[in-house]
Amino acid sequence: MSEMTLSDIAGKLKKIDFCMMSTKGSQGEISNRPMSNNGDVDYDGDSWFFSYEDTRKIVDIGRDTGVTLSFTEPPSLLGKPGIFISIEGKAELIRDKALFEQHWTKDLDRWFPEGIETPEIVLIKVHAGRIEYWDGEYNGTVSV
Repeated sequence: MSEMTLSDIAGKLKKIDFCMMSTKGSQGEISNRPMSNNGDVDYDGDSWFFSYEDTRKIVDIGRDTGVTLSFTEPPSLLGKPGIFISIEGKAELIRDKALFEQHWTKDLDRWFPEGIETPEIVLIKVHAGRIEYWDGEYNGTVSV
């Protein structure tokens, strides 16, 4: 596959739960942390993540909405390299419980014991602007 579409990227992301989210700190430094997409993988250019308000990433996003998400799929059993996907986008902080409900999965109860009523919970929506991918043979860019 030499040129991937957004639909192709969505198919790959359905198999990858965790990514690294990169934000810009107050001095311009890059901060990284693992984040789970919580199985919310009907990918249309938007990625969704839950967090607590009192985290560095929320402070960083409040100051600069530019983020990068880095996904990696492991190699196949036949030795073919996995795919690397980098998504550059703009993050939005959402505090609307109706949207929380739309993106909630039971697995989140582990980190947010009161569900969508957990105090200080926030939803991060990352809207992709550019997606780059490398699969060991091909690489390319998808504009969203």
